[in-house]
Amino acid sequence: MNNLEGLAEPGSEEERLLNSLDLTRLPRHVAIIMDGNGRWARKRRLPRVAGHRAGIEAVRDTVEAAARLGLQVLTLYAFSRENWKRPHAEVETLFDLLKQYLRRELGTLHRNNIRFQVIGRIEDLFPSVRRELQAAMDATAGNTGLLFNTALSYSGRTEIVDAARRAAEEALAGRLAPEKLDEESFSRLLYTNGQPDPDLLIRTSGEMRVSNFLLWQIAYAEIWVTETLWPDFRRVELMRAIADYQKRERRYGGISGGGRRREADPHLALQG
Repeated sequence: MNNLEGLAEPGSEEERLLNSLDLTRLPRHVAIIMDGNGRWARKRRLPRVAGHRAGIEAVRDTVEAAARLGLQVLTLYAFSRENWKRPHAEVETLFDLLKQYLRRELGTLHRNNIRFQVIGRIEDLFPSVRRELQAAMDATAGNTGLLFNTALSYSGRTEIVDAARRAAEEALAGRLAPEKLDEESFSRLLYTNGQPDPDLLIRTSGEMRVSNFLLWQIAYAEIWVTETLWPDFRRVELMRAIADYQKRERRYGGISGGGRRREADPHLALQG
C-alpha cells in the first residue's frame, strides 16, 4: 500500500519524479549495494567510521521511502563475508551502528508496517549482534508491509553452496529425488526463499560490479549505477532509479516486441 503524503517537497525534483512514476508498475524487489562510505569520509578528511555513521541516515531515508512507495522487498548489502578482513575496530563500529539503528528505528519500522529480516551467515556474527537482530525480527514479524532484508556476513557464492548442501542432504535423506531438482525447488533452498527475485539492482559510488551479491537472484535484474556515494544517497535517487527502470523493456532473453516472458504480477503476495 502506498503512503505518499509528505514524501516529496512541493516543487522539488522528488515531486516531479514521484508524479512521473506508475505506481502499478513498481519493481517488487529492489536490492542495493551500499558502497562509498570510505570514499565519502576520505573526501572530507575524516576517519572511515564517519562515513559509516553518515551512511545510517541514507539507510533510514531509503527504507522509509521504499515502504511508503509500496515496494514489496528491499534488500541492503550491509556487510559481506569478505568484510571480516577489515580492521577489528572498524568491524566492531559497524555492528555497534547497526545495533543503534535497530534500537532507534524500531518505532519507525512499526509505523511504516515494515518487517525486518537478516540474510547471510548469521552464525558468524557476534552473539550480542545476533540477539539484537533476533529481537528486531521478532518485534516486526507481524508487520505486513515492506520486507526489509539486511544482508550480513553475506556471500552470493556461499549462499549457493549452502543451498547445494541442503539439496544434497534432502536427497540423501530420500526427501528429494535428484531428477526433481529444478530452478524453482533450488530457489526454495536459498536465504530469500519465498521472496520475488530482485527486479532492480542499484549500486552506489559508480563501481561497475555486483560484488558477490545475490548472484542467483539477480539473473534478470535491471542494473542501475549512480556516482553518488552511499552517505549522500536519498529517496530522490531511489525515485530516479525506479523512473529509469520503468522506461526499460524487460526481455528475459527474448526479443523486443515479441516472444517476451510475461512479467510476474506486481501485486504477488510474499510466500511464507
